[in-house]
Amino acid sequence: MTLLEARSLVAGYGDSRAISDISLSLDEGELVAFVGANGAGKSTLLRVLAGAHSPTSGSVIYKDQDVTRLRDFARNRLGISLVPEGRRLFASLTVRENLIVGAGSRRSGPWNVETVLDALPMLGPILNRNASRLSGGQQQAVAIGRSLMSNPEVLLLDEVSLGLAPIVIDELYVSLEGVRKTGLGIILVEQDLSRTIAVADRIICMLEGHVVLEGTPGQLTHEQITDAYFGHSIASFSDTGDLNGLD
Repeated sequence: MTLLEARSLVAGYGDSRAISDISLSLDEGELVAFVGANGAGKSTLLRVLAGAHSPTSGSVIYKDQDVTRLRDFARNRLGISLVPEGRRLFASLTVRENLIVGAGSRRSGPWNVETVLDALPMLGPILNRNASRLSGGQQQAVAIGRSLMSNPEVLLLDEVSLGLAPIVIDELYVSLEGVRKTGLGIILVEQDLSRTIAVADRIICMLEGHVVLEGTPGQLTHEQITDAYFGHSIASFSDTGDLNGLD
Protein backbone atom coordinates (compact mmCIF):
# COMPACT_ATOMS: atom_id res chain seq x y z
CA MET A 1 0.00 0.00 0.00
CA THR A 2 1.35 3.43 -0.96
CA LEU A 3 1.34 5.75 2.05
CA LEU A 4 2.95 8.91 0.74
CA GLU A 5 3.65 10.44 -2.66
CA ALA A 6 5.38 13.59 -3.80
CA ARG A 7 4.54 14.79 -7.29
CA SER A 8 6.85 17.27 -9.03
CA LEU A 9 7.65 19.23 -5.88
CA VAL A 10 9.41 22.56 -6.19
CA ALA A 11 10.29 24.62 -3.11
CA GLY A 12 12.74 27.25 -1.95
CA TYR A 13 13.44 30.25 0.19
CA GLY A 14 12.89 33.65 -1.40
CA ASP A 15 14.57 33.63 -4.80
CA SER A 16 16.63 30.54 -3.97
CA ARG A 17 15.27 27.18 -5.15
CA ALA A 18 16.08 24.32 -2.76
CA ILE A 19 14.33 21.40 -4.50
CA SER A 20 13.28 21.02 -8.15
CA ASP A 21 10.76 18.60 -9.65
CA ILE A 22 11.03 15.95 -6.91
CA SER A 23 8.72 12.95 -7.19
CA LEU A 24 8.74 9.91 -4.92
CA SER A 25 6.55 7.27 -3.33
CA LEU A 26 6.71 5.48 0.01
CA ASP A 27 5.00 2.17 0.69
CA GLU A 28 3.86 0.71 3.99
CA GLY A 29 6.82 -0.84 5.82
CA GLU A 30 9.36 0.62 3.39
CA LEU A 31 12.47 2.61 4.31
CA VAL A 32 13.58 5.10 1.67
CA ALA A 33 16.87 6.87 2.37
CA PHE A 34 17.92 10.22 0.92
CA VAL A 35 21.62 11.00 0.71
CA GLY A 36 23.52 14.00 -0.58
CA ALA A 37 25.94 16.71 0.44
CA ASN A 38 24.97 19.64 2.64
CA GLY A 39 22.72 21.98 0.68
CA ALA A 40 21.36 19.25 -1.59
CA GLY A 41 17.79 19.97 -0.45
CA LYS A 42 17.15 16.89 1.69
CA SER A 43 15.95 18.69 4.82
CA THR A 44 13.80 21.06 2.79
CA LEU A 45 12.16 18.06 1.14
CA LEU A 46 11.32 16.50 4.52
CA ARG A 47 9.90 19.81 5.75
CA VAL A 48 7.69 20.05 2.66
CA LEU A 49 6.47 16.46 3.14
CA ALA A 50 5.73 17.21 6.81
CA GLY A 51 3.89 20.45 6.04
CA ALA A 52 6.44 22.68 7.78
CA HIS A 53 7.36 24.42 4.51
CA SER A 54 5.05 25.20 1.59
CA PRO A 55 6.06 24.14 -1.92
CA THR A 56 6.07 26.58 -4.82
CA SER A 57 4.44 23.93 -6.99
CA GLY A 58 3.69 20.22 -6.99
CA SER A 59 1.67 18.15 -4.55
CA VAL A 60 1.92 15.85 -1.54
CA ILE A 61 -0.49 12.89 -1.43
CA TYR A 62 -1.04 10.90 1.76
CA LYS A 63 -3.11 7.72 1.48
CA ASP A 64 -4.80 9.05 -1.69
CA GLN A 65 -5.62 12.40 -0.03
CA ASP A 66 -4.07 15.63 -1.30
CA VAL A 67 -2.54 17.24 1.81
CA THR A 68 -0.43 19.86 0.01
CA ARG A 69 -2.22 22.79 1.65
CA LEU A 70 -2.40 21.26 5.13
CA ARG A 71 -0.05 22.59 7.80
CA ASP A 72 2.30 20.37 9.77
CA PHE A 73 0.02 19.98 12.81
CA ALA A 74 -2.85 18.84 10.57
CA ARG A 75 -0.64 16.30 8.79
CA ASN A 76 0.59 15.07 12.15
CA ARG A 77 -2.99 14.33 13.15
CA LEU A 78 -3.39 12.34 9.94
CA GLY A 79 -0.27 10.28 10.61
CA ILE A 80 2.82 12.06 9.25
CA SER A 81 5.51 12.85 11.82
CA LEU A 82 8.87 14.60 11.41
CA VAL A 83 11.92 14.10 13.63
CA PRO A 84 13.74 17.33 12.74
CA GLU A 85 17.45 17.93 12.54
CA GLY A 86 18.54 19.39 15.87
CA ARG A 87 15.90 17.40 17.88
CA ARG A 88 14.15 20.55 19.23
CA LEU A 89 13.17 19.18 22.61
CA PHE A 90 11.64 21.20 25.43
CA ALA A 91 14.74 21.65 27.56
CA SER A 92 12.86 22.44 30.79
CA LEU A 93 10.68 19.31 30.56
CA THR A 94 11.62 15.79 31.57
CA VAL A 95 12.02 12.96 29.10
CA ARG A 96 8.59 11.62 30.08
CA GLU A 97 7.00 15.05 29.61
CA ASN A 98 8.63 15.48 26.20
CA LEU A 99 7.25 12.11 25.15
CA ILE A 100 3.76 13.00 26.35
CA VAL A 101 3.87 16.19 24.26
CA GLY A 102 4.14 13.94 21.22
CA ALA A 103 0.76 12.40 21.99
CA GLY A 104 -0.98 15.69 21.27
CA SER A 105 -2.31 14.40 17.94
CA ARG A 106 -4.60 12.08 19.94
CA ARG A 107 -4.28 9.39 17.26
CA SER A 108 -4.99 5.86 18.43
CA GLY A 109 -2.35 3.21 17.90
CA PRO A 110 0.27 1.01 19.53
CA TRP A 111 2.61 3.73 20.76
CA ASN A 112 2.52 5.00 24.34
CA VAL A 113 5.21 5.69 26.93
CA GLU A 114 5.59 1.99 27.76
CA THR A 115 5.91 0.78 24.14
CA VAL A 116 8.29 3.64 23.31
CA LEU A 117 10.50 2.56 26.22
CA ASP A 118 10.42 -1.00 24.89
CA ALA A 119 11.58 0.24 21.48
CA LEU A 120 14.10 2.75 22.87
CA PRO A 121 15.37 1.14 26.09
CA MET A 122 18.06 3.78 26.61
CA LEU A 123 15.25 6.12 27.72
CA GLY A 124 14.13 4.01 30.67
CA PRO A 125 16.82 5.08 33.18
CA ILE A 126 16.48 8.77 32.27
CA LEU A 127 12.72 9.08 32.10
CA ASN A 128 12.58 11.71 34.86
CA ARG A 129 15.67 13.65 33.78
CA ASN A 130 15.32 17.11 32.24
CA ALA A 131 16.04 17.23 28.51
CA SER A 132 18.68 19.91 29.15
CA ARG A 133 20.79 17.27 30.92
CA LEU A 134 20.80 14.72 28.10
CA SER A 135 23.59 13.66 25.78
CA GLY A 136 23.17 14.06 22.04
CA GLY A 137 22.26 10.42 21.58
CA GLN A 138 19.71 10.54 24.39
CA GLN A 139 18.17 13.67 22.89
CA GLN A 140 17.87 11.97 19.52
CA ALA A 141 16.19 8.96 21.11
CA VAL A 142 13.70 11.24 22.88
CA ALA A 143 12.97 13.07 19.60
CA ILE A 144 12.24 9.75 17.88
CA GLY A 145 10.12 8.57 20.80
CA ARG A 146 8.17 11.83 20.82
CA SER A 147 7.32 11.33 17.15
CA LEU A 148 6.28 7.73 17.76
CA MET A 149 3.91 8.92 20.49
CA SER A 150 1.80 10.57 17.77
CA ASN A 151 1.19 7.05 16.37
CA PRO A 152 2.30 7.94 12.84
CA GLU A 153 2.08 5.84 9.71
CA VAL A 154 4.87 7.85 8.05
CA LEU A 155 8.01 8.75 10.01
CA LEU A 156 10.39 11.35 8.55
CA LEU A 157 13.87 11.19 10.11
CA ASP A 158 16.30 14.03 9.43
CA GLU A 159 20.00 13.36 10.13
CA VAL A 160 19.59 10.69 12.78
CA SER A 161 23.32 10.17 13.32
CA LEU A 162 24.58 13.75 12.99
CA GLY A 163 27.20 14.52 15.64
CA LEU A 164 26.78 11.24 17.52
CA ALA A 165 29.38 8.69 18.56
CA PRO A 166 29.40 5.43 16.53
CA ILE A 167 28.35 3.31 19.52
CA VAL A 168 25.32 5.55 20.10
CA ILE A 169 24.40 5.43 16.41
CA ASP A 170 24.55 1.63 16.53
CA GLU A 171 22.15 1.60 19.46
CA LEU A 172 19.72 3.95 17.74
CA TYR A 173 19.70 1.89 14.55
CA VAL A 174 19.04 -1.31 16.48
CA SER A 175 16.01 0.44 17.97
CA LEU A 176 14.88 1.69 14.56
CA GLU A 177 14.91 -1.85 13.22
CA GLY A 178 12.31 -2.77 15.83
CA VAL A 179 10.26 0.31 14.93
CA ARG A 180 10.27 -0.71 11.26
CA LYS A 181 8.68 -4.05 12.09
CA THR A 182 5.48 -2.26 13.13
CA GLY A 183 4.82 -1.41 9.47
CA LEU A 184 5.70 2.27 9.50
CA GLY A 185 6.84 3.86 6.27
CA ILE A 186 10.11 5.68 6.93
CA ILE A 187 11.96 8.35 4.96
CA LEU A 188 15.46 8.75 6.30
CA VAL A 189 18.03 11.48 5.61
CA GLU A 190 21.46 10.13 6.48
CA GLN A 191 25.09 11.17 5.88
CA ASP A 192 26.62 7.76 6.62
CA LEU A 193 26.58 5.95 3.24
CA SER A 194 27.62 2.55 4.59
CA ARG A 195 24.84 2.56 7.15
CA THR A 196 22.34 3.80 4.54
CA ILE A 197 23.18 0.94 2.19
CA ALA A 198 22.75 -1.52 5.06
CA VAL A 199 19.27 -0.41 6.16
CA ALA A 200 17.48 1.11 3.16
CA ASP A 201 15.04 -0.56 0.80
CA ARG A 202 15.67 2.23 -1.72
CA ILE A 203 18.31 4.94 -1.90
CA ILE A 204 17.78 8.32 -3.57
CA CYS A 205 20.72 10.66 -4.05
CA MET A 206 20.14 14.41 -4.35
CA LEU A 207 22.44 17.07 -5.75
CA GLU A 208 21.61 20.78 -5.82
CA GLY A 209 17.89 20.14 -5.36
CA HIS A 210 17.57 17.41 -7.99
CA VAL A 211 17.35 13.64 -7.82
CA VAL A 212 20.42 12.35 -9.65
CA LEU A 213 20.40 8.67 -8.72
CA GLU A 214 17.87 6.15 -7.43
CA GLY A 215 17.90 2.41 -6.88
CA THR A 216 17.95 -0.42 -4.38
CA PRO A 217 21.10 -1.30 -2.43
CA GLY A 218 21.42 -4.35 -4.67
CA GLN A 219 21.47 -2.18 -7.78
CA LEU A 220 23.85 0.52 -6.57
CA THR A 221 27.48 0.29 -5.59
CA HIS A 222 29.10 2.43 -2.93
CA GLU A 223 31.21 4.05 -5.65
CA GLN A 224 28.17 4.99 -7.75
CA ILE A 225 26.45 6.55 -4.75
CA THR A 226 29.61 8.42 -3.76
CA ASP A 227 30.06 9.76 -7.30
CA ALA A 228 26.44 10.96 -7.39
CA TYR A 229 26.82 12.43 -3.90
CA PHE A 230 29.63 14.69 -5.09
CA GLY A 231 28.32 15.26 -8.62
CA HIS A 232 30.88 13.12 -10.43
CA SER A 233 30.02 11.30 -13.67
CA ILE A 234 26.28 11.91 -13.32
CA ALA A 235 25.68 11.54 -17.04
CA SER A 236 26.94 7.95 -16.98
CA PHE A 237 24.19 6.84 -14.59
CA SER A 238 21.46 7.33 -17.19
CA ASP A 239 23.21 4.76 -19.41
CA THR A 240 23.10 2.06 -16.72
CA GLY A 241 20.17 -0.26 -17.31
CA ASP A 242 19.13 -0.91 -13.72
CA LEU A 243 19.47 2.67 -12.43
CA ASN A 244 17.29 5.72 -12.70
CA GLY A 245 19.56 8.67 -13.50
CA LEU A 246 17.87 12.06 -13.43
CA ASP A 247 19.23 15.57 -13.58
